[in-house]
Order: sequence, then structure tokens, then C-alpha cells
Amino acid sequence: GADLNNAILSGVDLSGADLTGATLTGADLSGTDLRDAILTNTTLTQITWSKKTILSGANMSGADLTQAQLSGIDMSGADLTNADLGKFARLRDANLSNANLTSAILTDAILTDANLYRADLTNANLTGAILGDANLLRADLTNADLTDANLSGAILTNAILTDADLYRADLT
Repeated sequence: GADLNNAILSGVDLSGADLTGATLTGADLSGTDLRDAILTNTTLTQITWSKKTILSGANMSGADLTQAQLSGIDMSGADLTNADLGKFARLRDANLSNANLTSAILTDAILTDANLYRADLTNANLTGAILGDANLLRADLTNADLTDANLSGAILTNAILTDADLYRADLT
């Protein structure tokens, strides 16, 4: 993939672009339109994002988003299958409705007020995640690891929790 380390791509229209395997460590993607972009197996660490960055429909399967700061970003319908958001990803108020987060690593992620309506979190690792007041309406959490997760105030109406591990999870 392309070496786009530290690239300044602020406000650029990369919708539908194929960046498979690219390395974008330290890149500035604030306000960048990555709608439906192919970011499979990319390295997206230490990125500068903004609420105007658009990732809806993007394919980020297998991407390295370790400690991503994605608060408030539209990631609706994005494919984050096997994505590694590592420890302490910040996704507060992010729109992840209809996103595929199958087998994603979201250990200690902050997902307060996130919209996860109909999101697929099958086999996701949400150990220690903070999901306070998150919308998990109709989300699929089959076999997800929610050990020590904070789900206080989360909307779990019609969520699928088959075989989910809720050990020490806060459901108040």
C-alpha cells in the first residue's frame, strides 16, 4: 500500500478511493470525505480526525485504528470487521449505526452516547468499554466480550445478547 505517513489530506474528497494496505500514521484527515473508501488493512494510527470527517460506508476491515480519536464522526454502515481500535479508542457520540464490527477489538473503548443501532458486534472484544447512554437498539452482540463494560443507561431494546459475556458488566 501507499506510504501516506504525515500526509495533509484535510478536506480532500477521497470518497470511493482504494487505499488498501496504505500507511497513514500521523496523517491529517480532518474534514476528509472517505465515504465508501476502501481502507482494508490500512494503518490509521495517530490520525487527526474531525467531526466533519466522513467514514460512512467505508471498508476498514482489518485496519489498525489503535487509540483512534473518532468522537462524533459518521461511520454509519462502515465495515470494521477485525479492526483493531486498541486500548482507549474514543468514539463518544460517533454514528456507528448499521456498522459491521464483527471481531473488532474495542478494549476499554469510550462509546458514550454512540449510536450503534443495528450494529453487528458479533465476537467483538468490548472488555472494559464504556457504553454509557449508547444506543444499542437491535445491535447484535452475539458472543461479544463485555467483561467489566459499563452499559449504564445504554438502550438495549431488541439487542441480541446470545452467549455474550457480561461478567462484572454494569447494567444499571
